[in-house]
Amino acid sequence: TTLLGAVDSSVGGKTAVNLEAGKNLMGAFFQPSLVVCDVDTLHTLSPEVYAQGWAEIIKYAYIKSRSLAQLLLSDNAQNDIEHIIAQCVTIKRDIVAQDEFDTGIRQILNFGHTIGHAIEKCSHYRYSHGMAVAIGMAIIVRGCAALGTCDKACEETLNTLLRKYHLPLTCELDKKELLHAAKADKKRTGNNITLILPKEIGECVLKKTDYEELEALIEKGM
Repeated sequence: TTLLGAVDSSVGGKTAVNLEAGKNLMGAFFQPSLVVCDVDTLHTLSPEVYAQGWAEIIKYAYIKSRSLAQLLLSDNAQNDIEHIIAQCVTIKRDIVAQDEFDTGIRQILNFGHTIGHAIEKCSHYRYSHGMAVAIGMAIIVRGCAALGTCDKACEETLNTLLRKYHLPLTCELDKKELLHAAKADKKRTGNNITLILPKEIGECVLKKTDYEELEALIEKGM
């Protein structure tokens, strides 16, 4: 019944709760019998809640679909919401079918989420999930562009999309606090963490690395 729910959390069978240490750290996998996305309910949403869904839609464009990014840049995107929801559900379905239990390629769905979850925690959830993910994507892309691991067009297009869909690009939180909170991320293994990094619009990669690289990305991206 929300745009964010329709394109993201409704699909995949992952259920989780938040702990004091961070988001989604305890949960289970249980596939539903049926998922119904009722687009009529979207008309009841406040502008802020509606915008949160567009953050996740932009995420799908960046990880898997340059054509979706081009559609989002057009003036007609919001008139084609059923098609966009179907595209996002298809992308997530196909990824989850390869990795139901989130041990490999499914982690690519967390683009923007490592820093996004840290923003939620450090702000005591003053930043909603969609807003935090938008900022998380912006920080990672800016950091990668500054370090030369993705091209400037990747950053410029993301900035355009976030502004177009009324999403934030920055936050005022402390960099060290964000890094500390990110260390509790579910993609952590010992002293390593799997980062989801953009190569170009429509393609992200998983990179297992240490916290020094994450710190450099946060430093450059903020």
